[in-house]
Amino acid sequence: MAELNLVNRPIHELAAGLAAKEFSAAELVAAYADRVAAKDGEIKAFLKLDREQALKAAEAADARRAAGKPLSDFDGIPVGIKDCIVAEGESCSCASKILAPVKSPYDSTAVARLRAQGFIPFGRLNMDEFAMGSSCENSAFQKTANPCDVSRVPGGSSGGSAACVAAGFAPAALGSDTGGSIRQPAAFCGIVGLKPTYGRVSRYGLVAFASSLDQIGPMTHDALDAGILLDAIAGGDPMDSTSLPNPAGGFADAVRNSSGSLKGMKIGLPKEYFTGSGLASGVETITQQAIEKVRSLGAELVEVSLPHTRYAVAVYYIIATAEASANLARFDGIRYGDRKEGRDLVDTYFKTRGEGFGDEVKRRILLGTYVLSSGYYDAYYLRAQKVRTLIRRDFEEAYKQCDLMLTPVTPTVAFKFSEKTSDPLQMYLSDIFTIALNLSGNCGISVPAGRDPETGMPVGVQFLAPALAEARLLQVTDTFMR
Repeated sequence: MAELNLVNRPIHELAAGLAAKEFSAAELVAAYADRVAAKDGEIKAFLKLDREQALKAAEAADARRAAGKPLSDFDGIPVGIKDCIVAEGESCSCASKILAPVKSPYDSTAVARLRAQGFIPFGRLNMDEFAMGSSCENSAFQKTANPCDVSRVPGGSSGGSAACVAAGFAPAALGSDTGGSIRQPAAFCGIVGLKPTYGRVSRYGLVAFASSLDQIGPMTHDALDAGILLDAIAGGDPMDSTSLPNPAGGFADAVRNSSGSLKGMKIGLPKEYFTGSGLASGVETITQQAIEKVRSLGAELVEVSLPHTRYAVAVYYIIATAEASANLARFDGIRYGDRKEGRDLVDTYFKTRGEGFGDEVKRRILLGTYVLSSGYYDAYYLRAQKVRTLIRRDFEEAYKQCDLMLTPVTPTVAFKFSEKTSDPLQMYLSDIFTIALNLSGNCGISVPAGRDPETGMPVGVQFLAPALAEARLLQVTDTFMR
């Protein structure tokens, strides 16, 4: 079977092909596995791929179809999994040396729900260590390249997931978004990346970075696929007390029923994202073209304000590092992980964590411990939580004037390797347009909008929506991409 018949096709097309018996699930999985074997040596999206296990799952899917009992229309379709989302029997290192020996004894809720529909978890995808980074250069094992230009980064922390989809190694992947870690790499690699409302998708089985910010979401070729995966993984979960109890679903149908017009829709343009925001000229050009396209599709454009946006980066790096400091305290080599024996218990802790964690993880643990320490808690952490409330209220006020907002995703296109590693602050500012959404808990999506005229690299734009408005967000994305 010719590889081009299968690669870079969205989930919904593959589902139709399986239903029409154009190919089998085993043939589909083999085609993707062959492509990974041939091309991933250059891209390095995968930390691990068990071809035989995936083929066994595909053969089981084919047997169910032959018996007339498929688990869903998508039974037998592979989906890549970021290496911080656990799957039973698979390694889950979070791209860190300290967890390299660990295999998960259970499925995360997101993976379990994918399996329930017959989706096949397809490999472990590279990431910045413990999801801390914006370039996928912080992995302890390898650096993932951008499939559009292998001299450039794919973004982070879900860089492996974005590269996997963009390179045609799987039709879709799961990532996680703490401050833009789905949307930024999606923009860098030219794919769709959805950050759902906080609590829409269970975090059970997602190794925590910052628990009040993390959210699992789909990375796909188009809006319909994003809706299909969100339908599969969303919904309340008794194993996660922060998951929303309301029924979830109907996202794919919302896309299918999209009118193809934005007439009657009010799209807000937050002035803080466009004035003095440091946009590179190519990104600004493509963003302005996207604004004009939205206008031509019938939307009314209104200027809105998010006045506390200027504090978002500072607030994020206080809250996120504080939560990371607490969450990563459990990784000490005593109960599990890669233990380094020392003279005594304290020395064992020092050696295990000192050798097991990379520089960026250590930097964030130290910063988080500092802002939580006696004498600094009120000055930093408590104040950051108060400003977070103001940021959330800014979004609430803006949505009284508009249905959605449109913004850039990143100030620049994907940058070259090592360009920002020597300056952590510049790396942190890569997420300047994505961080506020996580602080507010609302939903957003990165959508391919064009190519930078100078470098030819992808440029994305971001649609932001109120909490639980994913259906509307996906409809607008589908209309925009037609």
